[in-house]
Amino acid sequence: MYSNSLAAALWGGLLHLFNFALPALVLALLLALALLGRQAGSLPSLWRAWRWLAATGLLVQLAGLLAFGRDGKMATYAVLVLSLGSLACWLQWRWLPMALPSTRPGLR
Repeated sequence: MYSNSLAAALWGGLLHLFNFALPALVLALLLALALLGRQAGSLPSLWRAWRWLAATGLLVQLAGLLAFGRDGKMATYAVLVLSLGSLACWLQWRWLPMALPSTRPGLR
């Protein structure tokens, strides 16, 4: 009786959505923390990097779902890692140095 209830269906849907998004969100958090390292300490910079990485990861997950008709395919996870890694490199080289204070003497 419980398995046919509306509450169980909503709970199952919520858990499925959470499990769908979790790989992208956790990988984005780990990469954002790695990007900023010890010197950052800046919550707005961490938040900004995480937003870019998480949005990209969720779009990759959604594209994998649409392309394969189901989630959890290894090809989707491979594209997720490659795309977030590439974006993290781009953020590190182009965008984040402007957001973080310079640690080299004489540069401001």
